[in-house]
Amino acid sequence: MSSILTNNGAMVALQTLKSVNANMAEVQNQISTGKAVANAKDNSAIWAISAVMSSDVVSFKGISDSLNLAQSTVAVARQASETVTDLLTEIKGKIVASQEENVDREKIQTDITALREQISAVVGAAQFNGLNLLQNSGLTDQDVSVLASLDRSGSGVTASNIDVARQDLGNGTAVAGTMGTDIGSNSAIADGNTAAAFTLTGTPEAGMSYQIDSGGTLGLSANVVYVARNGDTLSDVRNALIAKANFQAITDGVDVSFSANATAGQVDLTNNSGASITIATAGASQAASNAENDGTIGGSLEMLEQFDVTTGAGADAALEAVESMLQVSIEAAANFGSAQGRIETQNDFIASLTDALKSGIGSLVDADMEEASARLQAVQVQQQLGVQALSIANQAPQQLLSLFQG
Repeated sequence: MSSILTNNGAMVALQTLKSVNANMAEVQNQISTGKAVANAKDNSAIWAISAVMSSDVVSFKGISDSLNLAQSTVAVARQASETVTDLLTEIKGKIVASQEENVDREKIQTDITALREQISAVVGAAQFNGLNLLQNSGLTDQDVSVLASLDRSGSGVTASNIDVARQDLGNGTAVAGTMGTDIGSNSAIADGNTAAAFTLTGTPEAGMSYQIDSGGTLGLSANVVYVARNGDTLSDVRNALIAKANFQAITDGVDVSFSANATAGQVDLTNNSGASITIATAGASQAASNAENDGTIGGSLEMLEQFDVTTGAGADAALEAVESMLQVSIEAAANFGSAQGRIETQNDFIASLTDALKSGIGSLVDADMEEASARLQAVQVQQQLGVQALSIANQAPQQLLSLFQG
């Protein structure tokens, strides 16, 4: 049945044309934005996933910047540590030369002083953006935490850090706080005996002073003082006291030696001459004591300030002490090298991870341009045919006039 009031063909053609035009708009939007999912309306689930991943990409860019800064900072510290090691090696060579009797020890001492000042200059300049990892002489100095990654799980996002431990290659002198608490076992070396021991106790904290007194019959010309720095263990304190005590004993020509016992914190004292030596008897001066956290922290290379090779005893003491300081600087350089390698590896991983995330986001939301091009051609033809079909359908009522012509 034909009707001049209802044109069913035109309605069908119009709906088809509207659908074709909607497809055309979709394809043109993909071509102009390059995305198949440009907003949440296009595909809410895919858009939500891509939005989370995109936020992670931005975060990882900031992490990469943090790692680059940390890598440069640690590289400066490593290079400075290696330079200090080289300078200490030169000092060791000067000290070895001073062992000869027919050398000008005054000139050698002048060279050692110049090298010591150069070490101070290197350590002082080893900073990047105001952070110096070769100084750990403050009560509030902390290890440095570098933001390394963001770990996403079902429970949320957590940050991962790479901790870089500060080292101390300064030669500042330690100054003990008010001493008073006896931490040494009451013991003595009687005539004919060769060794005794005292044990350090407690938990070291930054600024806590430890001291071996020169009183009694130890015969040292000065008290041996060590002030704990941040991160020191009881073994660190013990070993530092031993090194300084042996240096003082050799310098003073006292025939005693200190060494580490297998027991944590315990120090063995050997009387090489066989004479009676009091370590700490009731009512006598203490052999080992500590104080509150009010001491001035010295540098790991503070004994450099006491090197004096103008005398035979001084040259002998310096030779023993410089070896331990070389180990300190070598260990510092090795630690920084290890940290730098880890940071570089993490930085490379973050770069690769960021690229993988970007690729994943692209596979989710990017438009297939080849497909979009083919669809555009097809939709353009459909649109032309739809317009033509609508035009034909609109002409159908005109054909009814021929039914009424005589």
